[in-house]
Amino acid sequence: MSHIYEALQRAEAERKAGLAGVATDPIAERAPEHPSLVSSLAAQRSQHDGPIPVEVAEEKTAAMPPEFFDRILRRPWNPSLERLPALERGGMPVEQFRSLRSRVQELRDLKPLKSVLVSSGLPKEGKSFISVNLAINLARHKSSKVLLIDADMRCSALHQYLGAELQPGLPEYLSGKATMLEVMQTPQEAVGRDPMVSSVLENITLIPGGEGNDMAADLTASKRFEELLTAAGPFFDWIVIDSPPVLLVSDAVNLARHSDAVLLVARSGVTTFPVAQRAQHELKAANVIGFVLNAAEKPPMSGNYYYRYQKTAV
Repeated sequence: MSHIYEALQRAEAERKAGLAGVATDPIAERAPEHPSLVSSLAAQRSQHDGPIPVEVAEEKTAAMPPEFFDRILRRPWNPSLERLPALERGGMPVEQFRSLRSRVQELRDLKPLKSVLVSSGLPKEGKSFISVNLAINLARHKSSKVLLIDADMRCSALHQYLGAELQPGLPEYLSGKATMLEVMQTPQEAVGRDPMVSSVLENITLIPGGEGNDMAADLTASKRFEELLTAAGPFFDWIVIDSPPVLLVSDAVNLARHSDAVLLVARSGVTTFPVAQRAQHELKAANVIGFVLNAAEKPPMSGNYYYRYQKTAV
């Protein structure tokens, strides 16, 4: 029995007992105004016989010349803060995303890991929400440099979360119409923006989804995606890739071949065990490290203990 299947069973049992925790996109899913957000549940290493598809270079970000980042085009960003709980200064949303970040970092201690592909079995399970908020929380930790790639070229969403421009993006690079630097963007300085938010966003580089829906399957099968990860890898501490749902199209499987790890997203009360099993099966050749249970009714850290902790924390 797969780790994901077992974890989903445990999560469903906890949800029914009122103990499961998690995340939801408050706009797209019409959730309460201040939901508890994101609990990473049982992010366990799957048994994977083969090596990680892309060799990951040692951490070299600090030693890299700043000229690389100076050459990335700065564009206006107007982030949708209500959809980015990882940008909050404290509270349950931040703690839940920290937990997710910690679990991913623990796996990195076992084996080199830099590029993480986030997918789901079907649409509307929250993979884009998890992708962008995971990237933000990784960027908050020790000012890590994070490359966020919107590889869901059929239904791009990351630019909406960040209030960024859609083009040029990944399809322009994969089709050879633009270089790596030409499809990257970082935020311009914004008057009146919270300095903490600005400092975190400064560490994120976005490659948006562009306009490649008609050719997405062919583009994701191109070797240029592997070349992109290899070329960009030395400049970034993490690469987070938002991919299409794995059960609808072949794109996610193509992309997973070149990613160091895969996180699956399951939505509480929506994702069924058969869907989770099929999603894992489709990615059997990839390094599936676990899943995130999204939109659970109640966070695991609740009640008086968390309230006291919250009141005394600095």
